[in-house]
Amino acid sequence: METVEPKDAATVILVRDSERRGERAIEVLMVLRHPTSRFVADSYVFPGGALDEEDCSGMEPLCAGLTGDAARNIMTDTPSPARSLGLWVAGIRETFEEVGLLLAYDRSGKIASIDSSVDSDRFSGYRKKLWRKEIAFRSFLEKEGLLLAADRLHYFAHWITPAPLPIRYDVRFFLAAAPPRQSARHDGRELTRHVWITPGEALSEYENRRFRMVLPTMMTLKELNAFRTVEEAIRSTRGKEIPAILTRMARRGNRDVEIMPDGSIHGPCPV
Repeated sequence: METVEPKDAATVILVRDSERRGERAIEVLMVLRHPTSRFVADSYVFPGGALDEEDCSGMEPLCAGLTGDAARNIMTDTPSPARSLGLWVAGIRETFEEVGLLLAYDRSGKIASIDSSVDSDRFSGYRKKLWRKEIAFRSFLEKEGLLLAADRLHYFAHWITPAPLPIRYDVRFFLAAAPPRQSARHDGRELTRHVWITPGEALSEYENRRFRMVLPTMMTLKELNAFRTVEEAIRSTRGKEIPAILTRMARRGNRDVEIMPDGSIHGPCPV
């Protein structure tokens, strides 16, 4: 079987501070993919998707706090500064398209607000146009006088879908504080549900067969479960070494398993 080359992609782990039963915790936004999706169907993931070539073309003037060269210094295994920065752009674009949360600064230099009914209707209209390819992401930003908050995305992890799967992605995970004065709304197309949940609760739901997840999502949640505040989680990314994690598939008995680089074996989701 011919090995499929993985496509570049980006996903954004949106987190917010929470206090439950008197305990400080972080909550993460998770979305449920449609059961007919060709990739990780009916599974909970973080918002994200494939890199578009437009994400890599002429976007640097629309990115606040991050240049292409700086992006490539952070992500050294990409072929060019434009492609490096494009992954930040893709993460922000896909997050807006999928859940309506926009990590961007308005003309006053503040994170864009979408809390009024007028703003909500206007930005909802842009989302629909982006879905239908009726407007370019760049044109939308220029029209609204927005700069992408690239400086608020913190490189967190790098996973590559194993061969011989027919659909493969080379995915960069970014961590970001959820924008204030905005509410998540899943798109109802690729996604059928969204939920704010603590990493510990999500892992418990997985073990209790109520929350289907793939290995990169589960391992990311295990790492996030160590943090009690958004600030702690973001601070952990400073100077962090981020290797590309390529697992491999193998047959053990009557089931397929996924094997991590350290040799640990993970079976299919227990849902």
